[in-house]
Amino acid sequence: MAEPELSSPVGSSLQSQRSAALSLSFPFLREGSGVWERGTLQPGELPSPLPTKRTRTYSTTVRANAGPVFKGVCKNFSRSQGHGYIRPAHGGEDIFVHISDVEGEYVPMEGDEVTYKVCPVPPKNLKVQAVEVTITHLKPGTKHETWSGQIISS
Repeated sequence: MAEPELSSPVGSSLQSQRSAALSLSFPFLREGSGVWERGTLQPGELPSPLPTKRTRTYSTTVRANAGPVFKGVCKNFSRSQGHGYIRPAHGGEDIFVHISDVEGEYVPMEGDEVTYKVCPVPPKNLKVQAVEVTITHLKPGTKHETWSGQIISS
């Protein structure tokens, strides 16, 4: 019994039936912030491995919500880049904060006092990032910006 011959014409390529280009876009959590204005990834770019509020697993969210609340001071925060760092009040290594985890109407500025919870950063879970970040005291004498773009003096 002869086996059927599996050959393809020269020059043809195998493609899936859905040959439309795949484009990834990241919905941004705060309107008008301009952080990811491009919307789609360029060829060869990879999405960020950091778990944002939308990409965090349910179990990780539950563990973070059940954890203790820490105090710290905003070391720096870049609205255009979408992240910054918090200096813990108890000392230790600075903690990363993503823009999607900042609660409230103000953009954090250097010197603002904040409270936060922590969440492990995968895949090794050796470092943590701040979640549920809330500004408790605005640094006096500085101009703060709301997420909508209004400037407020404190």
